[in-house]
Amino acid sequence: MPFSYRDETKELNELTRQLATGSFIQLSDGFTHYELSNPKAEETVVLAHGFSVPYFIFDPTFEFLTQMGFRALRYDLFGRGFSDRPHTRYNIDLFVRQLVDLLDELRFTRPISLVGLSTGGPITATFTARFPERVKKLVLIDPVGAKPFALSRILKVAAMPVAGEAIIGLVGSVRMTRRIAASSLAPENISEFGPQYLMQMEYKGFKHAILSTIRNNMLGSFLEVYKRIGKMDKPVLLFWGRQDHTVPFRHNNDLRQAMPHAEFHAIENCGHIPHYEKPEEVNPILLEFLKT
Repeated sequence: MPFSYRDETKELNELTRQLATGSFIQLSDGFTHYELSNPKAEETVVLAHGFSVPYFIFDPTFEFLTQMGFRALRYDLFGRGFSDRPHTRYNIDLFVRQLVDLLDELRFTRPISLVGLSTGGPITATFTARFPERVKKLVLIDPVGAKPFALSRILKVAAMPVAGEAIIGLVGSVRMTRRIAASSLAPENISEFGPQYLMQMEYKGFKHAILSTIRNNMLGSFLEVYKRIGKMDKPVLLFWGRQDHTVPFRHNNDLRQAMPHAEFHAIENCGHIPHYEKPEEVNPILLEFLKT
């Protein structure tokens, strides 16, 4: 049975979905929360977020793509945001299946451009490797998977059954939010980040999803997947924040060797989420890549 955490007090249910912004769709593993703009536009860009921060992390990118006339789709991975928290293994197969189901249910038949942030990198790359005919272009932002993620002492304990539940139960939601925000954002952005992040932590199943994601190799190596992408005739754009302390900047060397044709941009004075921290630099590059 799922472990009970004192700060997970709410259920994700029909009332929750009625009160939330965005849209919901029933997929094979549960409801997925998403937002879609310009539904009749021809060019589609799908945004897949990272380890724990839901789709609001793409606010600047989603708004920009919408203004530029793209059909833009962003969604919450299972276990995050307002998407369901199925009691299952949170592995690459679950997340790829969620993306496949979402595109099928929304009847996206033409090839799309995919944007994967952090842990969204291996998700979008694996989707591309498995379904190359469905992907037009791939954009990776500080992606996980060039090397196994260097787990902190707390995360190493969290990966252990029972001990992990106890440890993550002792870490309060506010403390957990501050640690994640501090590792990802410039200080001036933390005040707007915190309340949105905390909201998802009130719903039962969030911490189980986080633990299961760690335990099912989502922070491991996906280098072989990236090498498969490198052998395809598929345009790839790679961004990396020079001061990324979450997924170290030096990991870009392994990915560029795996995908030698990838267009690479280092974003200076920037951490783990350059599209959020410096949209004025990232967006023009992204637009040129998508339009070329």
